[in-house]
Amino acid sequence: MSTAGGVVRAPARAREIGAHVLQLFTKQPSRWHASELTEEDSSSFHAERIKHKIASAAAHDSYLTNLASPDRKLYARSLEAFVGELERCDRLGLDFLVCHPGSATNGDRASGLARNADAITEALTRVPSRTRVLLETTAGGGNRLGASFEELAVLIERVPGTLRRRLAVCLDTCHIYTAGYDLVSDYDGVMDHLDDAVGLRRLRLFHLNDSRHPLGSGKDRHEHIGRGALGEGPFRRIMTDPRFVDVPKIIETPKEADRVALDVRNLTLLRSFREGD
Repeated sequence: MSTAGGVVRAPARAREIGAHVLQLFTKQPSRWHASELTEEDSSSFHAERIKHKIASAAAHDSYLTNLASPDRKLYARSLEAFVGELERCDRLGLDFLVCHPGSATNGDRASGLARNADAITEALTRVPSRTRVLLETTAGGGNRLGASFEELAVLIERVPGTLRRRLAVCLDTCHIYTAGYDLVSDYDGVMDHLDDAVGLRRLRLFHLNDSRHPLGSGKDRHEHIGRGALGEGPFRRIMTDPRFVDVPKIIETPKEADRVALDVRNLTLLRSFREGD
């Protein structure tokens, strides 16, 4: 949801499209600078969330952050930005902070995963909070981490046990499909694989997006539900899978000209799967 005019406006915008779950940016995602949240900002957001009956709320981390970077200056800057993000999530009482595992730009994926886990460990230590950090599945491509369930498992296991309870996974349907997980032809096999590698108990949020690109392409371009390479089938399965009834679901589908009408169309279609229409 847009936070134009302040984060306090996001809950009302969510309810405008009939949503009970929302995701927002706590700052401009393409800039390092972040304005401080005031006590009034926090209390107003809490009040608006209650007023508009938002059951679950998440933030998405900045696009600039790379906690896997081998560049010391970028790594340090990313860590401080991530700590600041977690602090803002805590002030707003958000349930989740979604983050990409980053990119090992030197090609050393093992050390990139280690750096990411170390940064998350430090951030969780510095910011005690109820906000859970969610590692988002990625489409891969280049040296981007997190396109395999096994890499997410390695990251999680490297975070000490007491802090690991605050770490879980966000599954993006577009990302895993273009990463090579065939949700269209092997839905059960993909979910079994995720369960074996990470554990379905750690799946705490879905990003439901169709894909403009085919299976295994490694490209991250979202499409409206049912209008891309995934089609309606996998979304129907997710919406009717009893294991995921209580897992919050977000759409990050294209906004284009009429944001409200497009969001309503996508949400209505998803709900129709759940209701058996």
